[in-house]
Amino acid sequence: MIWKLSADQFRERLFDVISRKQHWSTPYFNGSTATKAQLNIHFRQEYAVYIRDFSVLLGRLLGKNPPWQMRRQLATTIYEEETGGLSLGKPHQELFLQMMLGLGYPRAEFRDVELLSRSFAFREWLDAICLNEEWIVGTAILTLLVEGSANDREEVFNQHQKKSKSEIEDIVTKHPLVVYHGLDPEHMNLVRAREMIEPSNRRFVYDLIVKEAIASKQHALVLDHLEEGLQLWLQYRDGIARSCGLRQV
Repeated sequence: MIWKLSADQFRERLFDVISRKQHWSTPYFNGSTATKAQLNIHFRQEYAVYIRDFSVLLGRLLGKNPPWQMRRQLATTIYEEETGGLSLGKPHQELFLQMMLGLGYPRAEFRDVELLSRSFAFREWLDAICLNEEWIVGTAILTLLVEGSANDREEVFNQHQKKSKSEIEDIVTKHPLVVYHGLDPEHMNLVRAREMIEPSNRRFVYDLIVKEAIASKQHALVLDHLEEGLQLWLQYRDGIARSCGLRQV
């Protein structure tokens, strides 16, 4: 059954889903007690599931020929992911590997990552979504669910201008990897690049998806897949936590 929603109602439904992108293990990984071995498991799974191939997944959506505004947004994001041309001049996966090197994890450890069963299931689902579903479904999954956070409702509409260099450096110095694990801030260019470009793009992406989903009457389809994706993401994070020996209290 397809129900009618206004643009504002649909946007709120999107925020409702993304606001539940919270996993019980996140405070542990962002805290002081996570070990380097546990962080290694966590980051290797993150890298292989979506960080390494994020622009490839976006490229599949671009190939579905969405409306020109969305094509431009996807192409711009792919350009930044692959070249860093809008920020610091290096591909984002390279900046990620530099951050890992700062933590003491050699580049070779990220070449052939064996996915945990739930990581494999989530990545397989992302591949299927981007290959087989409408472009708007895959775009919502990648740009809202995968890239988004539980704080999107507040951050998307409170970020009216780009962050200053000092504001970005403050975020870097307060990052858990710097505070709790001694990561030298010089290895945090991935965080810098993302803070330089992503916050100002978030509202634009939400507005585009809301506009196109309402116009094409695909808002129910988008919401259904976001709900499915959220559950698979939570299971994926369950798998990482279990592999790290963590149990929900």
